Amino acid sequence: MKIIVVVILLVIGPAALAEDKLDASMPVRGFCIAAPGPKSLEAFIGFIHKELAPRHVNTLILRVDYRYQYESHPELKDGQALSKEAVKTLVDVCRTNKIRLIPHINLLGHQSWAGNIGNLLRHYPEFDETPEVKMPEKYKWPNPDGLYCKSYCPLHPKVHEVVFALVDELCDAFEADAFHAGMDEVFYIGNDKCPRCSGHDKAELFAGEVRLIHDHLAQKHRKLWIWGDRLLDGKTTGLGMWEASDNDTWRAIDLSAVYFAMKGFPVVTCVYRRPKVAVSQVKDMERFRMTSTPEMKERFLGVMQTVWSDVGGFLEREYQGKASEKNSANNSWTSFQAMFDEMLKAQPEER
Repeated sequence: MKIIVVVILLVIGPAALAEDKLDASMPVRGFCIAAPGPKSLEAFIGFIHKELAPRHVNTLILRVDYRYQYESHPELKDGQALSKEAVKTLVDVCRTNKIRLIPHINLLGHQSWAGNIGNLLRHYPEFDETPEVKMPEKYKWPNPDGLYCKSYCPLHPKVHEVVFALVDELCDAFEADAFHAGMDEVFYIGNDKCPRCSGHDKAELFAGEVRLIHDHLAQKHRKLWIWGDRLLDGKTTGLGMWEASDNDTWRAIDLSAVYFAMKGFPVVTCVYRRPKVAVSQVKDMERFRMTSTPEMKERFLGVMQTVWSDVGGFLEREYQGKASEKNSANNSWTSFQAMFDEMLKAQPEER
């Protein structure tokens, strides 16, 4: 299970909470998926109108990464990138349906996948934290290099000039008041062979990158969202190296703020593909908000469905009921339905 950490408290006005029972019980009702390409844009807009809006989804995170026609760094855009006009259409659709739209670019980690280098390190190999680790022809895990995904070096003097240009351009195009920086599953950080990072505390490096991104966004009054797994101790909790940190970055929680809701962070819990778990998370979040002190209550923001496939594949398979037999009952779409059925069952039909 992923948890989203919102680095600065989202202000939800008391008047709005009083007016809307649903907002009071679950302020963030989210959906996260990869951004559509031009070919799937129309179908995805239909999905927003038909499925997200009627369920009162009010937050949509689109994992854009390089699927946008960047003007600041056109060399980094994907072949199936969205135009500025296409993004404007998405912005208008979400605004019409009262959905907050938050764009995403993977920062720090996830600069490669399997045997493929991501656009940033392909065009700027000097940013690579581990240039000595070569991409294999056939990827396997585990492997001698500990390669899951590449990272960029957070101390490279030029890396933020590039990534912040992308962040600013994307946030402007999406007219966004928040940005999701990913920052999950960072396995490569503080590499002993890195001429800049060697000898640095991994927690300090991670906290420094969070702080730097946050401060950059704050200049334009934007909030930072990140996945929370690198701030959890994978060994002590038993969560392991995927859902938590096995390389000491978790200590950054005490260097960047205090521990999630208990330490001051607003949080959103995230669902993947287990309907029963989705229902439990909704009930847990409702209970947290009902039984917490006023100070704690507003740090429990809500729940979000995550889809870890492209839009086209999701709409053609899971949404159409064509998931493989072993996943027919447990997938992102069945989880989404169960989550919102539970969330909405005690709510009035109209706002």
